[in-house]
Amino acid sequence: MKERIKFTVGLDVHKESIAIAYAEASSRDEPRFLGSTPYSVISVTKTLARLGQPEELSVVHEAGPLGYGLVRALRERGYMTEVIAPSRVARHPADRIKTDRRDALLLARLHRAGELTAIVVPEPADEALRDLVRAREDAMNDLKRARLRLRSFLRHLGRSYSGKRWGPAHERFLSAMQFDDPAHHIAFTEYRLQVRFDTERVARLDEALRAQTATWRFLPVVKALMTLRAIDFLGAVTIVAELGDLRRFPHPQDLMGYLGLVPGEHSSGGTRHQGGLTKTGNGHVRRILIEAAWNYRFTPRVGESLQPRLQGQPRERIEMAWKAQVRLCHRFRRLRARGLHHNKVCAAIARELSGFIWDIGRQVPIE
Repeated sequence: MKERIKFTVGLDVHKESIAIAYAEASSRDEPRFLGSTPYSVISVTKTLARLGQPEELSVVHEAGPLGYGLVRALRERGYMTEVIAPSRVARHPADRIKTDRRDALLLARLHRAGELTAIVVPEPADEALRDLVRAREDAMNDLKRARLRLRSFLRHLGRSYSGKRWGPAHERFLSAMQFDDPAHHIAFTEYRLQVRFDTERVARLDEALRAQTATWRFLPVVKALMTLRAIDFLGAVTIVAELGDLRRFPHPQDLMGYLGLVPGEHSSGGTRHQGGLTKTGNGHVRRILIEAAWNYRFTPRVGESLQPRLQGQPRERIEMAWKAQVRLCHRFRRLRARGLHHNKVCAAIARELSGFIWDIGRQVPIE
């Protein structure tokens, strides 16, 4: 297929326009600008037809907020199309001029040189489930903010609650709340109703998420990851929906780097300096792993919440999950005994936990 490629094409995609540049694959001449078109698959294909047949072109464009509609449409029409990670596009430090034309020319040049990193384009069904997972996460964040606003309002009036919040006792405390000024009562009611609406929204999304994953092709991977301590249904679904097929990572260090769980480094000559986590890549999964890592400060055990998740799993997988729990709990205590800050300990545990997730995820067959 690559022998038939005559031109490498770079697209600088925006919501209203697409800048197109191309470079001859068999030449080292400078790329040329082909023109700009409206954001339309028909307009783009008409412009690309001036260069040759679809099988003679290799097209790239950067990932952005417009999703994967363009790359899927071009692939359906026979174009070899890839989506490029913007963070991996090398730019000259002295280049202070940025235009659509220059960006398209740069993509065409780097694509011809093989210096671009393509990202994985998910299947439409996988992307839809990922969007549902993110919608649930957004709803949970809205619920947290609504609860915080209500707590801040009551604290401002000296009505703080000292017990466990958002349970039956707390609801009775809120129901018995009285205010002298009607304005305070109106504000309190609005805050409380918002908490109620957001709670119901999260519950609806939880139910929808369980219904949609019942027939998902990655459901066996979700159940396999749930054998790990502190990885419940929502955590496992988030990990798999965001990462997709874990077999695309050839080594666990590739997954750790993708999640931004490796320390940054700036070394030169005889000096070596390591900084904080790079925090690149997928922040949704990184959050799940950091939260899960905090649970490994306790003694290894199969508790009441973990026991049902082990039902129906192969013995080898259960042994792997138990091995991970023993190792990570021991490592957590050892790092804390060295006086390491608990945030750094959680980062180290999350990094190693991602390695176990990689190992388990690659062993599960996917239909």
